[in-house]
Amino acid sequence: MKFLEKFNFNKEDIAEFLDNSPKNLVNLIKTNKKLVCENISYLKDLGVTNYQQIFLEYYDMFLMDHSNFVGIFAKYEPEDLIEKLKNNIKIVEYL
Repeated sequence: MKFLEKFNFNKEDIAEFLDNSPKNLVNLIKTNKKLVCENISYLKDLGVTNYQQIFLEYYDMFLMDHSNFVGIFAKYEPEDLIEKLKNNIKIVEYL
């Protein structure tokens, strides 16, 4: 999962993620790394500063089709969404 390092994930977080995540989902992430990278890039480019934390908590959603992924976040004003995500990533569950 070295590809996560280009998104500023540190090696400790990646190792912990690998140890604590279901192997089948880890394999899906590895197999679909282009899609995962596209979805991470979207959050990063949107201005979400804690996208690493969101990925580590809600990694399965990053396997979602990119247009559907974007659609979830595009319903909200970017500045408001970024602020809410900064304060509490748990709101992802309600988007």
